[in-house]
Parts: sequence; C-alpha cells; structure tokens
Amino acid sequence: MDRVKSTFNNMIKSVQYSRFTLQRDEEADRHVEIKLSDDPADDNTEVGQGDCSPSFRPAPQGRNRHMYFLQMMGFLLIFITGYFVAYAIHHRSAVDPVSCGNQSSAVALGDQVVKVVTEKPQEQEVNKVEAPEDVEVRLNWQDIVELLDDKLTSQAFNARLKDFDVPTRLAGSKGDIHQGNLIAEEFKKLALQSWTDVHYVQLQKPDRERPNTVTFGSQIFKPDGYLAYSNTGKAEGKLVYGSYGRPEDLDSVQMMKVELNGSVLLLRAGNLSFAEQVANAEARGAAAVLIYPDLEDYSYVADTALYGHVHLGSGDPYTPGFPSFNHTQFPPTQSSGLPKIPAQTITANMARTLLETIGGPGNRGGVKNITVEVNNVLVNTELHNVFGVIKGVVDPDQYVVLGAQRDAWGKGYARAAVGSSVLLELAKAISEMVKKGGFQPRRSLVFASWSAGEYGSVGATEFLEGYLSSLDKRMCTYISLDGMVWGRGGFIASASPLLESLLENTMKQVQSPLNGGTLYDMVGGTNWEAKVLKPMSVDDPAYPFLAFAGIPSISFHFINPNAKTEAYMYYGTSMDNMDHLNYNTAQRTAEMTLLATQFTGRMALRLIHDRLLPLDVSRYSKVVSKALRKVHRNVYQLVMDGHLKGVDPDWLANAQGSFQRAVANLKITIDQTDLSQDQSCRLLNEKLMSVEQNLLSPYVSIAETPFRHILIGQGPHTLASIAEMNDKKTEELHTLLAYATWNVKGCANAMMSDIWEEDDD
Repeated sequence: MDRVKSTFNNMIKSVQYSRFTLQRDEEADRHVEIKLSDDPADDNTEVGQGDCSPSFRPAPQGRNRHMYFLQMMGFLLIFITGYFVAYAIHHRSAVDPVSCGNQSSAVALGDQVVKVVTEKPQEQEVNKVEAPEDVEVRLNWQDIVELLDDKLTSQAFNARLKDFDVPTRLAGSKGDIHQGNLIAEEFKKLALQSWTDVHYVQLQKPDRERPNTVTFGSQIFKPDGYLAYSNTGKAEGKLVYGSYGRPEDLDSVQMMKVELNGSVLLLRAGNLSFAEQVANAEARGAAAVLIYPDLEDYSYVADTALYGHVHLGSGDPYTPGFPSFNHTQFPPTQSSGLPKIPAQTITANMARTLLETIGGPGNRGGVKNITVEVNNVLVNTELHNVFGVIKGVVDPDQYVVLGAQRDAWGKGYARAAVGSSVLLELAKAISEMVKKGGFQPRRSLVFASWSAGEYGSVGATEFLEGYLSSLDKRMCTYISLDGMVWGRGGFIASASPLLESLLENTMKQVQSPLNGGTLYDMVGGTNWEAKVLKPMSVDDPAYPFLAFAGIPSISFHFINPNAKTEAYMYYGTSMDNMDHLNYNTAQRTAEMTLLATQFTGRMALRLIHDRLLPLDVSRYSKVVSKALRKVHRNVYQLVMDGHLKGVDPDWLANAQGSFQRAVANLKITIDQTDLSQDQSCRLLNEKLMSVEQNLLSPYVSIAETPFRHILIGQGPHTLASIAEMNDKKTEELHTLLAYATWNVKGCANAMMSDIWEEDDD
C-alpha cells in the first residue's frame, strides 16, 4: 500500500497544479474550477479579478455541473493510472523467482523480512534493479531443492547416527524418555513449536519370576524372546509344522490329513506378520503357536532370540478406539485383534531339535505332545510422543506429518536410530530454509517422535485416537521414517494410491545410490510399479494412519536386492546394530541415510509448498474399479445360482460409474480453476483430502473393526472380503454389499460438488 501511495504521489507531482482559492461569483454559488494547466495562452484562460489566481476562475453558472463531472473524471483517471503503474511494479517483483545465482533480495516471512543474498555474474549488474525491502520474492522449485540439498550432508548424519546409537531404548524406559527429552530440546533450539503428548498404556512384558517355557518330553526350553499380547496360560497338543502359516500353507497341511484342531503349530518367521500368523493358526483351531527364524531365510546365529507382538491391530489393545490419556480409566474391554491362544518365539536351534523329533518339515505332524506356557504380565507404562512444528503461512491449519519410532527391543539401529536421525536433520534443514533461505511453506510441517512402536504403533495410534476429530480435513499426508535404510541397491514402497504419482515424480528427481541415473531408472523406469509398490501390511507403521484414520500415507525402504527377504532380517532382534546395517549398505549407511532424507524432504516440501496438493485421485479410480469387478463376479454368480435373492449386481456397476465420473469431473474442475486464488485452491485441496476419509466405512464399530478402510482395511466390510463370501453368508453379504455400495457412492458424491449443487438425477 505504501508503494501505491508513493507512485500515486509521483504521478500527481508530474502534473502541474496551482494553488486554489474559493471565490464567490456574483451570480453563482460558491464554486471552484480546477484547471490542469498554467498556460496563459490557453483559449479558455481569462484574467481573474482581485486575488484570484490566473489558473482558477469563477465558473459560469451554466457550466457548473459539466465542469464538476470533468473534475471528477480527471481525478479518477489520475488515480487509476497511478494504481496500475504501482501494481505492475509490485507484481513483477513479487512473482519473479529468485535464482540460485548472484542476487540480493528481500523475502517476507510473516511479519519479518528475510534478506536473501546470493551471487550473480558481474555483467548482469548493469541492468540490475534493486527490489525494495518489503517486496516478497517467491522461490521456484529448483531453488527450494538446492536449498535443501545444501543443508544436508553425510558428515552430519555420521554424527547424528552416533548420537542415537544407544545400548537400550525399550518403550517407556528411562532411556526412551531421555531420548524424547533430547529431541524436544532440539526442537526448541530450532525455534519450532514443540510439545509432548503423554499416554498411559498397558504393555505386555515377560514375568522375570516365571519365565515362558516350552516342554517337549524331557526337554524344557526357556527362550529369551517373546511375543507381546499373547494369550497367557498353558496349552498342550500335537506338534505340527505349518511352514509360514499362510492360508495356502495350512491348506496343504490339511490336505495331508494332518489334524490342526488342538495342535501346536510350529511356524517359520517371514512373509506375514507374527499377528497374522497367529490369527491364521487360531482360525484353524490350533491350541498354541511357536515361531522361529529358519536359517534358510535368516543367516544370523542360530540361538538369536526373536521379539515382536501378536495384536492384529495397533495401539493399546486395552483401550480400543479411544486414547489412553489417563491410566485410571482403562475400560473393561479389549481389542478384537488379541489372540485367544498362547504364542511364543523360539530360536533356530530349539526349532531344529523339535523338527528332528517329528522327522523334519516334510512330515508335517508328529505323534508326541508339546506344552507351551506363557506367563507374560501387563505393565502400566507412561509413553511420551514428542512433536515439533514449522507453521505454514497460508494454510497453517493443514499439515503434513513426518513420524519416526524412537523405541526398540535392543539397539534398534535400523529400526529407530536412522529414522530419528532423519527426523532431526530434516527439522534442522527446513527450519533454516525458512529462517535464512526465504522458503515460505504454505502448510505446516509436523515432526513426530513416537514411542512403543515395537508393540504395534502404540504411541502413534493413541495420538490418532486422541485427536481424530481434530485431524479431520487437516492432516494432508503421513510419511513414515521407520526402517528407511535396510540396504543399498534396491527400493520398495507402500503407499496410498493418492501418493503414487508423487512417489514416481520424486524417484525421477533423486539420484540412484548406484553409479549414474536416477532412482526411477534404477528400479526399471516405466515398469516401476511392479518392482516398487507393495501392499501395505498391518504391521507397517504407516498403516494405522491410512486404514484407521483415512490419511494418505506412505512408507519406503532402500533394500539389499540380493537378500533372501526384502525385509531387514535383524528387525526384532538384538542384532539390529550399526555393524550389521553397515554390512548391508556396503559401509555406506550415512550416504544411504542422506539419500533417504533427500527423498523424504522432496516429498514433504512438495506437499507443503504446492498450491494444489499433489494427490492423484485418478490412481484410485483403477483400484476401486478392480476391487468392484471382483465383488461383481462373486455377487453375479451367487444371484445366478439362486443363493442370493433381492440383490441387483448393477448396484456395483452404478457405484463404479459414479466414482469414475466424479474423478473425471474433479480433474476438469481442477483444470478450469484459477489456481492463483488461495480460496479456490483450498476448496479443491479439501476435496482431495476427503477422498481417503470417505473410503472409511461408517457402518462398523471403531472399537471392534478399527481398520475401517474398505480397500486397505481389515474385516468383513472390505471389498476383498465381500468378493470371497460364499452362499452360507448370504444374509450378511446382502447387508455388507449395500453398505459398501453406498460407501463408494458417498465418496463419489463428496468429490462431485457441494450438496446444494447436486442434481436429483
């Protein structure tokens, strides 16, 4: 506004005005005529009488209104001309991006003006026009990326990784809380808004006085490892080998006429989470489960103990659906994902002894009973989640969250040290970009350090349960930093379809850890989806954000492509340490951590910088169509066979068509919208953010079925489950089909328009 005033004043000074006096005409009302020239030769100039200036004279009576109109038009013309000149000067300075070359400019940051000083070739100084101090200069994307890369170094990660290489970090321990306090202090030093979220949860731990035991004849094993949230007590049955415990593995056992009901299943770790393995065994009637690391899959020492949990869910299973803010208010309920049978890990050496007794894996079952006794106890534990925030300047109430697990069973180097290091280095880099580099994020960026991740993302899930209503239409994306570096030379990711395009574009911007090319080239270019994208499993740290809260989420991992398993084999063991991770990365852990940070940073900056959120709804169109076609085939066959009555398969076709039209309509709306308007962008972004949430089923209990997402969730409400229902569940199928159909239609309606703009047709 000061610039407009200044320019307007200069415009006025460029036109000569004489002083004016008021003089009463003998035959007219008091009136002033303003003349924009002092030239006495003007045809309309008359010499005034008395003290009247030569530039002003009494107006003739008949010309009062006419001259008044001319005066007003003159003032209006001068004002408009001055305004547009000022606007042109200001607009040119505001939108010209700063290059990373040699230039000095000022960047407005809230109420503060930040000076950006760079260098530009000397020959360009002649035509250089200095921008005034209050002119906003917006950085282009290349400037932002270069600012980020300049502030990230492998040397910094070497130091940071050493800081987080601690001997123990059990959830809720003094060491865990101490690390949380150090992270909070670091956030405060960076001038981030910081706070700590405290929860009181129940964690299941071994009883020191009564260890868990496995008794087989005269042999008694007392393994050091354990599985949290196992059912306690004693179970006895015939020992049966069940491979990985997948449905097809157990089908194979039953086809060999081996009875699973009442048996103790011996399973190999891998392919599924511990919780899924135990749930599958329980569904077949097993009395107990033993899980071991087979040396064909895991090449470490044969007496290494395994740790994990068997809750088919996330969060504190004794406060399902709501947060554990007060440890005195535990309800008399528990998660439906808790197993009802004992489960225990054993070492590879123990498993070898058991397999030799039944004649090896090929014989599947033996004739000798085995007893499993689990004596774990529940311990009330105080957890601290720590947060730091960089606030956005346009939409500060919309935010992107980067989260890292802080705890682990042992040293947890790959599990926790790497993610925590990335969290702090990114917080430091981006905060400096804002303070000194002129970067202005549109949206807020939240850095979160979670506790009790080893027990099933307990800290993160309790946060979601506590603030789910506040997160509605505010949390744009969650990016998990857990386990980002498992090796070198390969890359895998699990993501919401909304984020797949962002993932692809980011791979094209980041250099491959191998020689030459980009990460996109390394994974196969146009065929990248087949090699990179993996379904998000229930034990993925990003899973509760996606399947429970309906927030677009992503996790990714740099892997060793030559390993027998994609996952890092030392997870959940005391051998997850610096030496083993260095071996997997060819002694380049710091370099790989830097690469993972650059990858994460680019995704996060896109999400908080771009006017339009980079959420690609068209990716979901294919996923929804594929899932609905499978349901349609099942329903159509049941209708044709006469098992399902009163159901029209065209319901599904109609829902699929509505979703596809809504996606197409939203794309047209985006193409036709002026994205320079903040309000227009916000309305579009809210529609994009609502897609994931509207794919959560509103018809199931959050306590009994927490993962309500109909495409990625767990439970009978999902499209995958409906596609497999048989004629014995026709009544339930009818209801679930109606719910799922309207779920898809409701999501489509939310994308199309506001409710008052809907057409009845």
